[in-house]
Amino acid sequence: MLDAVVSLVAVGVLWGATNPLIKKGSSGIETVKCTNPKLQWIHEVKYLATRWQYVVPFLLNQSGSILYYFALGSSDLTLAVPIANSVTFVATAVCGWILGEELPNRNTCVGILLVLSGIMLCFLDKL
Repeated sequence: MLDAVVSLVAVGVLWGATNPLIKKGSSGIETVKCTNPKLQWIHEVKYLATRWQYVVPFLLNQSGSILYYFALGSSDLTLAVPIANSVTFVATAVCGWILGEELPNRNTCVGILLVLSGIMLCFLDKL
């Protein structure tokens, strides 16, 4: 069970750490303009696919999804979803702050501590 929890924490870190990187890597997409909506979509996909700053975090994020798929097979579903999603939330806040986004305010920090405490209680209950 501990290996499943470690896998789910890794999933959360992969998902959460890549969210701000994907956001940063996709900056500038709003400058892609085309009058035809179908061509607009194609140009946007081309823009993103040619930026390593977007592609690398996106692939890491998707590897987290693959790991999540395999971790679900060996974990309790009542723990899997909360662990992965709460760690994603925490990793997104921390990684975003490291990349220069706004510092999480006091309420966000308290929320992070409460979420982590709740997950720890759920984990201890399953032991």
